[in-house]
Amino acid sequence: MASVQSDEEAIRQLVQSWMAATKAGDLSKVLSLMADDVIFMVPGRQPFGKEAFIASSQNMKDVRFEGRSEPQEIRVLGDWAWIRNYLEVTITPPQGKPLVRSGYTLTILQRNSAGNWVIARDANLLSAQ
Repeated sequence: MASVQSDEEAIRQLVQSWMAATKAGDLSKVLSLMADDVIFMVPGRQPFGKEAFIASSQNMKDVRFEGRSEPQEIRVLGDWAWIRNYLEVTITPPQGKPLVRSGYTLTILQRNSAGNWVIARDANLLSAQ
């Protein structure tokens, strides 16, 4: 079994991989970082899963994303973990004005059968600035 320190590093790497894949528009990489039964919660919308995430991502394929992540707290509890994170994201639609969103997320992760950390639940509290 991995140490808490190596688990925390793996979780930090997952966040960086998510940010890099989102910036690159690599949807398949982003999908590999989440559980099949993942649930996302965002303000003003019913919780949604992987299929809705895919549909939304495909509708935004020409949108450019830039962002930074500042993990605030990570806790590992066996095969489960959570991270409280501060994000700032700039979303630029084609020929549109950039929109900056920032705020906190609370993400629950689980270790999958291959031993990798994946996102199981994510509560995203980003708002426009």
